[in-house]
Order: sequence, then structure tokens, then C-alpha cells
Amino acid sequence: MSYDAVIAGAGHNGLVAAAYLAGAGRRVLVLERQDHVGGLAISAQAFPGVDASLSRYSYLVSLLPTKIVDDLGLDITLRRRRYASYTPVGDTGLLVDNDDEERTAASFREVTGGEHDHRAWREFYAMTAQVAEKVAPTLLEPLPGREELRALVGEQAWRELFERPIGEVVAERFSDDTVRGVVLTDALIGTFADPDTDLLANRCFLYHVIGNGTGEWNVPVGGMGAVSGALERAARRAGAEIRTGAEIVAIDPSGEVTFRDEAGEHAVTGRHVLVNLPPAVLDRLSGREPQRPEGAQLKVNMVLSRLPRLKDPSVDPRAAFSGTFHINEGRDQLAKAYGEAARGLIPELPPAEVYCHSLTDRSILGVEGETMTLFGLHMPARLFRNDPVKARRAALEATLRSVDSVLAEPIEDCLLRGPEGLCVEAKTPVDLENEAGLPGGHIFHRDLAWPYGAGWGVETEHERILLCGAGAPRGGGVSGIPGHNAAMKLLRG
Repeated sequence: MSYDAVIAGAGHNGLVAAAYLAGAGRRVLVLERQDHVGGLAISAQAFPGVDASLSRYSYLVSLLPTKIVDDLGLDITLRRRRYASYTPVGDTGLLVDNDDEERTAASFREVTGGEHDHRAWREFYAMTAQVAEKVAPTLLEPLPGREELRALVGEQAWRELFERPIGEVVAERFSDDTVRGVVLTDALIGTFADPDTDLLANRCFLYHVIGNGTGEWNVPVGGMGAVSGALERAARRAGAEIRTGAEIVAIDPSGEVTFRDEAGEHAVTGRHVLVNLPPAVLDRLSGREPQRPEGAQLKVNMVLSRLPRLKDPSVDPRAAFSGTFHINEGRDQLAKAYGEAARGLIPELPPAEVYCHSLTDRSILGVEGETMTLFGLHMPARLFRNDPVKARRAALEATLRSVDSVLAEPIEDCLLRGPEGLCVEAKTPVDLENEAGLPGGHIFHRDLAWPYGAGWGVETEHERILLCGAGAPRGGGVSGIPGHNAAMKLLRG
């Protein structure tokens, strides 16, 4: 059977591509090996008997452009968080309140002992805001050339974000270790790199501050599954055919795709094949030696009976936990953890950050309490290869100790107990590899690329095969950008 486009994988990017192409009158088939669509951008009841809808792998939305939402008529709500972040420091903490600049300034003075770092903070993020405003629109167009993008963002921003290691820039601009660490965490989400030497950290940082032209990270109402559900409806409404339980076993440069379902093995042909799979998986399906990416994060999902008490009683836990709650993420702490992980050790006091999405969206929780999502840094897949179960347990124990070190009480005292025990689970890169098919457990499918180059960033060595997933340049995160760009490559050339 022949189609205009066969899309390999029904993650959110594949659904975006399908909706655009089918909406333009193309005959589209989407093949998905799992029994559901959405890939890792779904919601699930992680703990039996506990009415809590969690995104077990992804967490927030920033890079999803408003244009895609409008083009596809997506019925979704992304809710802004008033508080950007809270970082415990001794018996006090740094609170960044998006709606109260004076409160933020006072918090900076208390933590840093002066005015310098708050002024530097405002200047630095004014620069990143300007970069976001200029770069974000280019993400839905053919890739700009390097010099074109350089002229667009300006010389100072280009030097500080594209040419010099972000660790050096942060060390020069800020004097306080805590503030430096808060800035640098955006350079290390899912990325194992030394920000003082490795420009990979710069690429990670850039994608974390340019989302949708604002850099804000928002909570999807109804959970991450609401986003994928809206995309599935848009694709089906446009006329795309979606088959689940269909595992792709081969992709040929001619456009022939072989897949297996409960009825046996089948082959279909597409004028083009859009691959919403990690490039390493495409390599394997095409008979090539696969790439070997490495993810570097620990994801811990929890349901709490109540929010934990803070060491600083003057800060409302609802304010502290409704944004990004930073845990042992000072600059020196990040460097120490990186060094330990690079030596093959689980960090003694793992840096991490948590998000309580139920404080922003109560619809995801049907029990008394709160959801808590923890994202741990500097946890590369290599730490979990030899004994995945033992290493996962050790990483979780170390991470919970790290959490306890910044609270006024143990987090375990706040965990909800369900029918099968405490509501806490951990996912390592090796778990993501085994459970979700992500090589190396890399949440971006492979290391992020600069948003400049040639073409749409979706082309491969074979004319009929295009990338449309997170592994394409300008991919990563729940964005839909590679799906849009692969569709535009076919529709606009």
C-alpha cells in the first residue's frame, strides 16, 4: 500500500507532522509500536489505587510555539507559574517572584548580601529575553546560516551564549555561588557536560531560555497527556491514519517501511518517510552502525500527602514549590557532582530540582495532597549499566538524602502511602532505554545542536527519509518544532 507520507512513531512530533500533512490533503499513515500515541509526552496513573495523573518522563512545556497550537486548532491550556524558582540556602532561600520585583530584590539581598547579583540577574535575563524574541521565530523556518543568526542576536549575546563557555560567562557576571548555580542548571538538564569548558552546555542553556519567544516554562492543564491527546485529535480530524501496536522493523531508502503487528509482518511505501524516532534507532532500522548517545538524568515521580516544611518559616511552601525548587545546585555543588559522576560514582549529594504541578493544575490530582516531580542532574547512563536495579536504588537514596538536607523534615514523612506502599518511583537513563526505547536514555534523542545550518534541519542522506523527532536540529523538549519542519519541507520545499 502506498502513502504520500509514512510517519514512524506517534510521539507528539509525529502527530504534529501528521496533522499538517493530512490537513494539506496528503495521504498519511502513522505507525506506533506502543498501544497508545504520545510517546513520552503522556500522563499515567503511576501508583495503583492513587488518583494522580503523572507525566512519568516529560514535565513542562516551553518550546511549543503558539503558531503550532493555532495552526492545528489545539484545545490546550498552558498555565503560567507566578514563582520562577526557590533555592534553599541555609536557613533562608532565594525566591524569584515573577510578579513582585521588590520581593525578588529583597530575597537576593538576603542571600547574597548586596545588590550586585540582582542587577546582574536582571541584565543577563534581559539579554536572553531579547535573544528569545529574535531566535524563536526562526525555529519554524529553514535554518538560518551561522552568520545570519549571529547578526540577528547581536555581538554581545553571540559571544556570551554561542562562543564562550556559559560557565565562564556566569562566573564573570555573578559573584554568588547560589545564583551562579541557579543560572547554570538550565545548561545541564538532561545534559552531561562541564559548563566551564563544553559548549554543549551552551546549547542546552539556549533551548531552555528561548521557548516560544519568552523562555517561560508552563504547566499543561490536564497533564502532559492533554497535549498529546489534542495532537492526536488534530491528526485524526485532518484525516491521518494512525495504527498502534505496529512495530517498525526496517526502513529502506526507497521509502519502503516494514512493520510487524499481531497479524504478522507487512510492508508499506511512502513517497517520504518521516522518522519520529531517535537517530540511533533509524541507524539500526536502516542497517547502519548506530550512534551511542548518553542521557544524564534521574527522574523521580512522587505523590505527597502534604508539602514539606521549609527551614525558613517566612516562605510559604506553596510559593516555594509552585515554581522550580532547586536542591543543592550551587555552582560548586554542580561541579563536585559532575566530577564524581565523571569518575563513575553516583554523586554524594546529587543536585536536583522539583516541580509540584498540582499547585498550578489541580485537575491532575484526585486525592488530598500534591504531586512532586524531581529531575536530577549529572546522572549519566554509565552509572547504571553494570547493575541497573542496585544503582537505581542507590541513586534514589542519595537523591532523597539531598532533598532532606534542604528541608526542615524528611521528605519520606510527606509521601503519600498508596495500596502498594509509598508513592515514589525513579526512572534512570537505562530505564528510559529499556522501557521507552531511547538509546542511552537520552531525553533529547542525542546531543542538542545549534539552531543554524542549512535546509530545514530534517534532511538525511536519503532524499525520501526525513527526521521529524527530537533528534533533529532544533529538536528536544515537547515542542512539535521538528514535526512542523518536516511537514514544511514537504509542503514548501
